[in-house]
Amino acid sequence: MPDPASPPTSPVPLAALLAREDLGLLHVAGPSEAAVHWVHTSEMADPYPYLLGGELLLTAGVQLPGTDPDLYVARIVEAGGAALGFGVTPVYDTVPAALAEACDRRGLPLVEVPPRTPFTAVARAVWGLMAQARHRELRRVTDAQQGLASAAARPDPVPAVLRQLATRVGGWAGVLGADGSVAYEAGAAPSAAVRTSLDALAHVVRPAPERLVSSATDTVDGTHLTAYALANRATLCIATPHREPGDHTVAGVAVVLLSLLTAERQGADEAARSSALVRMLLGEEAADVAPLLGDAPWTVVHARGEGPPPALGSPLVDVQPESVRILLPAGHEPAPHPGWTLGISAPADPRQLPAAEAQAARALRRAEATRSPLVRHRTSGLAGLTDPAEAASYARELLAPLGDEKSSPLPRTLRSWLSLHGSWDRTAVALAVHRNTVRQRIARCAALLDADLDDMDVRAELWFALRSAEAHSGQKE
Repeated sequence: MPDPASPPTSPVPLAALLAREDLGLLHVAGPSEAAVHWVHTSEMADPYPYLLGGELLLTAGVQLPGTDPDLYVARIVEAGGAALGFGVTPVYDTVPAALAEACDRRGLPLVEVPPRTPFTAVARAVWGLMAQARHRELRRVTDAQQGLASAAARPDPVPAVLRQLATRVGGWAGVLGADGSVAYEAGAAPSAAVRTSLDALAHVVRPAPERLVSSATDTVDGTHLTAYALANRATLCIATPHREPGDHTVAGVAVVLLSLLTAERQGADEAARSSALVRMLLGEEAADVAPLLGDAPWTVVHARGEGPPPALGSPLVDVQPESVRILLPAGHEPAPHPGWTLGISAPADPRQLPAAEAQAARALRRAEATRSPLVRHRTSGLAGLTDPAEAASYARELLAPLGDEKSSPLPRTLRSWLSLHGSWDRTAVALAVHRNTVRQRIARCAALLDADLDDMDVRAELWFALRSAEAHSGQKE
């Protein structure tokens, strides 16, 4: 079964939908537990090409006459479908027994959708429950970030941060030194078995010449264990009786704070960077403080994944709920990080960092679409032969019919589609939409631009225009 391209939110338990009296859903066959990431309706005899995985597939059974129910269910399972919802009437009065038997054999949850419940009501319920879960998660993460930041500003910051972390995740948190001894801890002490396993995990993530692992996890006696690498070969270890959505983000914030708090004193370079940050916070323009960052090139990294953020040896890390941005000074070479997808900009001087930011974001999108752990920005030689301002002016005029990217999805869809060589499926994954949506948007682009997108010359011109517009926008920000 392929891994579903899950959206960045918690799935909805099938049990939560079955408990909704307004929907009236009835569990008929297969397991009663499933994680629903989205809802899709299809009457195709073979829905496999239209599924990304994790769907509650809704159907009225129009395709079932003349179709092998077992093969139909097998294709849904093969595509990674989470569950099948069968609407009784107008085609069937009851769920076909053969379909129920096939779902039992294949382990696919089957629910009956009553005549009074439109399929759109089921979809609306899923999005509503998903939005509620996401709101709770974001609020919890935001509160935790504020608590951890406040703790880091106290006179004895490391113990204060650990107390906050242990409270937020509902378990034990400790910082182990390079020799494995507990330097600081907070929360209920773990059992001997758990402590032994934590020591083993700490050894795994502790940097050594032959390995570099940022985090490691294990489960012992029902306790979830995680170890994160910190500065100076120290380790953050966490033991919790359960895991909640957002725990990895909360722990990631603690990792960044504790890495800064346990690092060695700042040298001249670090002091200059801190001075630049302070001046910007006090209102100075980025261009005015850029000289403090030196003339050496910088690299911008955009990352998305699970676990602690990959600091890559730099303290300049911006942890956000759905992604991480990292600023690397000269001499730091980014490398693939387990569990994370990285987009790397080209080296840039401090005044070109906005453009490098756009490059890193574009590289991350390409990495996710191609399922690559790391993608670096590639500088186009031909693009360097044109004046950037003139190219951007022409690009704005050419792309004007598509609308502004903030108000229209067409420019972003066209850029992703062109960058992925016209692949409908890969573009759909990159944008987290259905491939039919991609087809409709590209057809709309062709109509608005009055262009033949099958013509390679047209594609190349549009690609350079999109790149020029994006680069010019990044430089102005």
